[in-house]
Amino acid sequence: MTQFAIGIDGGGTSCRAAVADEMGNVLGTGKAGSANILSDPDGALANIVASARDAFVNAGLDLAAFHSSAVVLGAAGANVGPYGARIQKALPFATCQVVTDSLIALQGALGHSDGVVGAFGTGSVFGARRNGEVKEIGGWGFIVGDQASGARLGRDLLEIALLAHDGVCRATGITDIVMEEFGHDPQKVVEFAHAAKPRDFARYAPLIFEQARGEDAVALRIVRKAADDINQGLDAVLWPECRAICLLGGLAGAYRIWLGPQHQALLVEAKADALHGAVSFAVDLAGNGERRRA
Repeated sequence: MTQFAIGIDGGGTSCRAAVADEMGNVLGTGKAGSANILSDPDGALANIVASARDAFVNAGLDLAAFHSSAVVLGAAGANVGPYGARIQKALPFATCQVVTDSLIALQGALGHSDGVVGAFGTGSVFGARRNGEVKEIGGWGFIVGDQASGARLGRDLLEIALLAHDGVCRATGITDIVMEEFGHDPQKVVEFAHAAKPRDFARYAPLIFEQARGEDAVALRIVRKAADDINQGLDAVLWPECRAICLLGGLAGAYRIWLGPQHQALLVEAKADALHGAVSFAVDLAGNGERRRA
């Protein structure tokens, strides 16, 4: 049996890790930068390893045992093409597995119970467990997916700010804030957008929710569209007997009041977060000691 188990939650803004013993007791935690395996696989790999090493150091463990640990990484994009398998192959651990971020979110929030999870941070993803069967939707990246994610919110805000600049729609306080940030130069907005990573767009999410609370018309438009996307996503994975919906991620709290009443009635508090879900899987992996593909 591998001595230590490391669970990693590879988020688009930051990467969190926790190291546990064979009983699942968390000994230390660590954190590093973005772990977006789609847009920056090399940087993601470096941050994944750095977060795990940070957890080891935080636990006061001998680094001689670091590479022999069992590791489970949950990451957005693990379900897209070969990205998950490539990261798994590159991880410098004796035993490892890469799974989707929705899978570790499900495990953390629900344990082994049935229910639905929607995770909303830099990216977004939905997952459901029913009678032991797991269904996952979304998580395709913010260019063609990740509806209601921080990255999509920020991208939509920049788009509308440019439309307001061009006189296509009415400017509001939030579009003025955006254009002022770029010196009222639309070319600078475009240059930023072409070079930006998902986390760069996501930094506008708090501003959008703040302005929506103040009833800014553009902010309200963006948030209401995102809430509609969440409602549709939840409807796609719910079943009539389901009695539990958990919202996770940095934007979960902000979205609660915007959901449809039928979904608000099913909201429950998560048992734990996605990182704890990854740790749970890592402890199981340490027990069987087999290296599995994504």
